[in-house]
Amino acid sequence: MRKQQADSGKIVSLYSQPFYAGRFEYKMCARIYLNGDGMGKGTHVSMFFVVMKGDYDALLKWPFDQKVTMLLLDQNGGKLTLSDSFKPDPRSSSFKRPTGDMNITSGCPLFVSQDILKNPVYVKDDTMFLKLIVDTTGLYV
Repeated sequence: MRKQQADSGKIVSLYSQPFYAGRFEYKMCARIYLNGDGMGKGTHVSMFFVVMKGDYDALLKWPFDQKVTMLLLDQNGGKLTLSDSFKPDPRSSSFKRPTGDMNITSGCPLFVSQDILKNPVYVKDDTMFLKLIVDTTGLYV
């Protein structure tokens, strides 16, 4: 249903619930475009990472510079899970301390081909599972 809404233009993107990288850490969320965005429009699912204004921003090191990994989970045991990772560019406004509710997204406009959505390994009962992992190395001293 969501894919049909994306194809028709009824919805452009979906946001995950906000979450923190850890206790007293960065606030973030994921944004997904089922019909793609930018160079992935119409051919790929695009997945992005969003740094959000959080309760602990004054305590954190800026710009955000932790490695981010995005995954589309295999629902048949995990051997076919698809992933892409990136290390933030500290010069990008996407990773500076947020002044509004959220920064500009950054991520993977070509995350996975839309053909993947037809594969029951990734979509079962009209449900797929995405995961965002933030490498917390160096955050906890």
